[in-house]
Amino acid sequence: MYIPKLYRLDHDEAVKIMKSYPFAIVVTVDGHTPIATHIPIEIREEDGKTYALGHIAYGNMQKNTLENNPNVLLIFQGPHTYISSSWYEAENVPTWDYLAVHAYGKSRIISGDELESHLATLLQHYESNRENGRLWETLTPGFLQNQIKGIVAFEIEITSIQASGKMSQNRNDRDYKAIVTELEKLNEEDARRVAEWMRNHRPHLF
Repeated sequence: MYIPKLYRLDHDEAVKIMKSYPFAIVVTVDGHTPIATHIPIEIREEDGKTYALGHIAYGNMQKNTLENNPNVLLIFQGPHTYISSSWYEAENVPTWDYLAVHAYGKSRIISGDELESHLATLLQHYESNRENGRLWETLTPGFLQNQIKGIVAFEIEITSIQASGKMSQNRNDRDYKAIVTELEKLNEEDARRVAEWMRNHRPHLF
């Protein structure tokens, strides 16, 4: 991913984005053809390493590219929004602000206790705060084992991360503040989140 120096994010910022926006695109190559699947990803950090875990449907032929593949790409998309040049003091062109992470790594298929731990963690994350949430321990073993047959799970050891936060850092304080003000007027979730990120990175303006 092309990232001008001004927009490069460090490892910790990248991992935070990956955890905050876990619905990712998993990209592999089958021969000469790139293939992709959109799935939720669990990020774990252990012993100084970062791992991504996920699962796809058993019928998804991308499963054949996930066993011991040293070249897997995960794409995470954070909030993004259009930035109108009408908000600038001087004449200029419009642009698009965004957060994005490309994580590269080596994949392997997981099963048994590893798979069950992954699924239990996902349920805990998404169901624990819901009334009558469906946690791993609340589902019958027979039902779980039958459902597991329909998926293929994998772990990716992340070896390289490229993270871009293009959030109007190149604008002067007057334009920067105007962008935040205009974004907060919009009834759009992404615009609100971009404005929030910008506020947090130049708090002295607000």
